[in-house]
Amino acid sequence: MAGSTADRIDITGFNLYYHATRALEDITLAIPEREVTAIIGPSGCGKSTLLRAINRMNDLIDGVRTDGGLRLDGEDIYQRGIDVVELRRKVGMVFQRPNPFPKSIYENVAFGVRMGGNGLLKTRLDEVVERSLKEAAIWDEVRDRLQRSAMELSGGQQQRVCIARALAVEPEVILMDEPASALDPLATAKIEELIFRLKEKYTIVIVTHNMQQAARVSDRTAFLMLGRLIEYDKTSKIFTSPSNKLTEEYITGRFG
Repeated sequence: MAGSTADRIDITGFNLYYHATRALEDITLAIPEREVTAIIGPSGCGKSTLLRAINRMNDLIDGVRTDGGLRLDGEDIYQRGIDVVELRRKVGMVFQRPNPFPKSIYENVAFGVRMGGNGLLKTRLDEVVERSLKEAAIWDEVRDRLQRSAMELSGGQQQRVCIARALAVEPEVILMDEPASALDPLATAKIEELIFRLKEKYTIVIVTHNMQQAARVSDRTAFLMLGRLIEYDKTSKIFTSPSNKLTEEYITGRFG
């Protein structure tokens, strides 16, 4: 139910290797449902690698192997026989730079639904597109030009269309890899407002290099360094009284 803090994602002793290099080392943390969890840390610390591990996007890279546990709703997503396509439907991804397809706004949002082979009637598909664009807080801006190319939109609008595309397939978790880093301050504010609204329904994990953004939007924060989890706690505690000196030095700008 709304407001529940049950764990949606449970990571235990998780390691990820690129060939012989260990990129993530013994990561253990539990991510509650319907909260925003921020992953912070200096460049190259493993933030995006950890994020992509949650929907197995790293599988697309040669030489990747893992061990340890990573469970979604109690099911180990790395066990043999897992349906990775279904996993990525349940765990949607929003990338750093807006990546709309060279199609209409409508077809961008409908894309995942069509690929899923649901064979929805046109009226039902129209409803899905409208609902998703409304959830992504962009319906009022594009409702009269759904057949226009998504490439004509501003960067911030493109990013919200990409979020609508992820929402259209009804995921349970949304991963965001620095979703506002390529946007101007006004567009960034709209994305942050959207994240607040979306957490009422979805579990959100966001990678950000922006300490102020992490403090503004997240309920919990994980600090990574050199592939290791240094500290994980409520965001209010991380940013006011961190338990680890490395965390304090990072968030106060002494390195990174």
